[in-house]
Amino acid sequence: MTFRTHLIEITTGSRETVADLTADCAAYLREVADGRDGLLNVFVPHATAGVAILETGAGSDTDLLAALHDLLPADDRWRHRHGSPGHGRDHVLPAIVPPHATLPVVGGRLALGTWQSVCLVDTNKDNRDRQVRLSFLG
Repeated sequence: MTFRTHLIEITTGSRETVADLTADCAAYLREVADGRDGLLNVFVPHATAGVAILETGAGSDTDLLAALHDLLPADDRWRHRHGSPGHGRDHVLPAIVPPHATLPVVGGRLALGTWQSVCLVDTNKDNRDRQVRLSFLG
């Protein structure tokens, strides 16, 4: 068994976003997995972002942001009030979209379903620069 870890930098911009990390994860596994089975952990070390496994490109990513907007509106109800209006909701997001996911790796490749992608979910418009830690155990 070996453990390898790597930090990637993602710029999400000034809009709520779902950023597809699947290609980054696959590239990392090509470097470190060497055809082995194991686990890939994807972790976002931020208090206002999460990791989701979902379909992208067919509207599900936009639907997720819309659902989060309905569930966590950007208004003045939040006690956590620094940053742009409604920023407190961003600090609640990781309780709903967790900041991590652990995924199976089989033969050095992610064992995702046909339409599944690994995504960074970021509703925080105040912080455009994100880090994602990829860790392989196998």
